[in-house]
Amino acid sequence: MLNKIHTYIVQNAASFLRSPIHLIPNFLQRQLLLDGLNMVFKEALEDGDFEFLENKWLKVEVKDLDVFWMISFDGTRFVVSDQPISEGIAADANFRGNLNDFILIAGRKEDPDTLFFQRRLVIEGDTEFGLEVKNVIDGVDLDTLPAILKTLLGQLSDFVYKGVRSGQQHSEGIDHVNTYRGSGGHLTN
Repeated sequence: MLNKIHTYIVQNAASFLRSPIHLIPNFLQRQLLLDGLNMVFKEALEDGDFEFLENKWLKVEVKDLDVFWMISFDGTRFVVSDQPISEGIAADANFRGNLNDFILIAGRKEDPDTLFFQRRLVIEGDTEFGLEVKNVIDGVDLDTLPAILKTLLGQLSDFVYKGVRSGQQHSEGIDHVNTYRGSGGHLTN
């Protein structure tokens, strides 16, 4: 019973959060994102790892929350915009996925390449630029994060990972039963 509740919460998290996210003013969303980026990528910023992002825009789109942000670098710090492309900001690359998949990537429970090949993460636009972004994200040492953030991210990603896996196993069990029934009661593979 608890397993079903856990799976339900994980599978429906975006629908629970969609309305509250849209109630947060855009300037506050941008500031929270900037603070998070600066915290997570502090070491990479100090090392100059984001120079490739200067004068370029990365669009990060969370499909199931119906939100996106445009991220760039001005030579010293991140720049975040929520302006649509039609208002003059064009994305050089676009990372698009669902909330749970971004959480799994952040917590190192799933590899972005795996999600890309499963079509759960879409990377469009300038391929070289997109790969540079992915490599910098992959290079973040979670041990350098503040302890509270590392703990929260670990617990959240564990929760999502277990909920996603439980949902997949449940779906596979249903498929197996349907295969059994569809075979006239004979087991098939």
